[in-house]
Amino acid sequence: MEPARRAEALRHPAIPPLGNILEPVEEDLKSVEEMLGKSLDSDLEIISTIGKYLSEGGGKRIRPALLLLCARMAGYRGDRHILFATVFELIHTATLVHDDVIDGSTMRRGRSTVHARWGNHLTVLYGDHIYLTAMNEALRADDLRPIQILCEITLQMIQGEILQSHINGRTDIAEEEHLEVVRRKTALLFSGCARVAGYLAGLPEKREEDLAQFGLNLGMAYQIVDDLLDLTADPAILGKPVASDLREGRLTLPLIYLLEVGEAKHREMVACLLEDRKFDRVSLSEVVAELKRHGSLERTRRLAQSYCDEARAKLKSFPDSPSRRSLEDVCAFITSRKF
Repeated sequence: MEPARRAEALRHPAIPPLGNILEPVEEDLKSVEEMLGKSLDSDLEIISTIGKYLSEGGGKRIRPALLLLCARMAGYRGDRHILFATVFELIHTATLVHDDVIDGSTMRRGRSTVHARWGNHLTVLYGDHIYLTAMNEALRADDLRPIQILCEITLQMIQGEILQSHINGRTDIAEEEHLEVVRRKTALLFSGCARVAGYLAGLPEKREEDLAQFGLNLGMAYQIVDDLLDLTADPAILGKPVASDLREGRLTLPLIYLLEVGEAKHREMVACLLEDRKFDRVSLSEVVAELKRHGSLERTRRLAQSYCDEARAKLKSFPDSPSRRSLEDVCAFITSRKF
């Protein structure tokens, strides 16, 4: 076992399955699932059909679980956490639907994407429909602050997508540019889940900010591990083809780090991949071998671990509880996913 992984194993000798980790909010997650189904339903048959298809596709529900666990840890005793957990999952779903159109993705979670089944035009409109459904649900709380948070996050997520599209296909992307895309597109939604939980619980501003920073760091780690999985995971487990980012002309951290080595053959290899969008001239096994040889995968894993460590540190201001321990286990679960 590699030293870094051995150290993590010693810190968390037996990381339980995600279902066990989320046990403190199991009943709340069932309520969220029920509300999601109702929100995605419609008296228009085509909207109801697509909504049912998405609901059946499932998902880890990390974002709503994060909000529910943070709310419980912070001492919230109302029922609005169910509403806002559902809203955040709806927003996440809308972004996935739109992302699959932008990226031309045909598979997600082991099934055809919405746009692969119903076409781009209908899918774009449906993504808009989900987002506005989310905001309409949020309005039921009759509270402006969470809606301001949701709007600010969504705006930055769109800006992140624009930035990613702008730098797509380039080989001169710096680590900072890529991490800014990750922050906007992924991490801020995690942060918002945690911040809204703190707001609902009436936490002081400093502790609400601690929760927001916890979510931000957790979201950074989550996406960085996804970058690793995209290159190294079993496609049957991943639920979509491996190396999807490269096939779509995007560099992620492992390849950005490889290019920093400065060898001409690496630049030629990456240029071929971005030009071809397939692995005819350069095989994926060749790429992964170079990433391993130069430590790019391990460097990426260490960065993900550092973000998780930062996230875990933000929980120390909260007293020990089953919810806090579950959040700490979520950190460990994210960095333990196989790559």
